[in-house]
Amino acid sequence: MGLHEEAAVSDERGARQWSEPDGEHIDVRGLPPPQPLVAILQLIDATPTLRVLIVHHDRDPMLLYPELAERGWAAERVAAPAGEVRLRLQPLA
Repeated sequence: MGLHEEAAVSDERGARQWSEPDGEHIDVRGLPPPQPLVAILQLIDATPTLRVLIVHHDRDPMLLYPELAERGWAAERVAAPAGEVRLRLQPLA
């Protein structure tokens, strides 16, 4: 568990969110499709000041990438424990 993960809050779908020095985090592992996609996009759309979002996912979210591109966001895969896909999302502008 991360240092600040204990302060995580869950949304109505069960996605957990917390803040760490490297950005905002959202953990959508264990959620059935399309809930991870919806949770990530809602957070991006509802938070115009968001600059970095770290996504913790079970699998590579192929349907997320075109949605991010439409919104002017980029995704980069970052190091993660075995069995987890971790992405760093940032606006392009």
